[in-house]
Amino acid sequence: MRRRDLLALLPLAPLALPGLAHAQAGYPSRPVRVVVPFPPGGTTDFIARLVSQRLASVLGQPFVIENRAGAGGTVGSDFVAKSAPDGHTLVVSNIASFGVGPSVYRSMPYDSVRDFAHIAVMAEIPSVLAVSASSPIRTFEQFVAAAKARPGMTIGSPGNGTSSHAKQAILQRSAGIETTHVPYRGSGPMMNDLMANAVDAMITTLVEAGRNDRFRLLAVTADSRVEGWPDLPTFKELGHPDLVASTWFGLSAPAGTPEAIVTRLNAEVLTGLATPEIAPRLVETGATPRRLSAPEYTAFIAAEVARWAAVVRAANIRAD
Repeated sequence: MRRRDLLALLPLAPLALPGLAHAQAGYPSRPVRVVVPFPPGGTTDFIARLVSQRLASVLGQPFVIENRAGAGGTVGSDFVAKSAPDGHTLVVSNIASFGVGPSVYRSMPYDSVRDFAHIAVMAEIPSVLAVSASSPIRTFEQFVAAAKARPGMTIGSPGNGTSSHAKQAILQRSAGIETTHVPYRGSGPMMNDLMANAVDAMITTLVEAGRNDRFRLLAVTADSRVEGWPDLPTFKELGHPDLVASTWFGLSAPAGTPEAIVTRLNAEVLTGLATPEIAPRLVETGATPRRLSAPEYTAFIAAEVARWAAVVRAANIRAD
């Protein structure tokens, strides 16, 4: 999505529904906990803080970020699934713990569709294959050649069962290479190791790697070249269309959360995404908003679960 298209969404901010303000005049009645199921410093944390700050300003209560990392995001997500459905405990639902996780973990503690009231998508961000800026590898073609010459090259991901893990499996199959997956507890440690040349490459979001001159980006999973990175080729144009995939981040609550609260939060999130305070920051990091209603977001997650289940089965990915 081009910058002008994103900013053109400003007049489309959803209007308040009749009776909604009256129905939820008492919400929120205390600080709202927003669980980020990954460590601080990554993309999930960045998106959550950006949107939570906006929600706090318009709803009159703090939206407090709480990082609960572990098991590819499932630890924090399970905590929210079992929390009181009153709108005061939310989770950043994401491709890892809600899309890929249901297939890579043998015993998921929750159903990523039925056990949540899904509110809204906050952003979609493409992923990139990156190497250290000091690496002799300068192009994707050189990366493939090096991987074929040295099977077992290491590629880091933010953790077992994450979308980066699944995308690495697609890359191996599509490019005909054998690599070694190196899972980390979040993106921060992975990026530190890549900068220290302790791992050969990584797959992470454009937000995390895009503006860091200590990384060299080789290819992006977007459907077309991303504004701001005109020289970065897509996997699709390099002959790997299976690697068109976004990393998405949304907001969800425990199942049973009152519909009026879900609807109001959806409206406030969508309004916030179109504001001058948020929209340009998303564009600058390669992210785009996706304007879905709560039911549409629920259907989207169900479709993602099905899509990644096929990938996981084909690659025999297991996280436990």
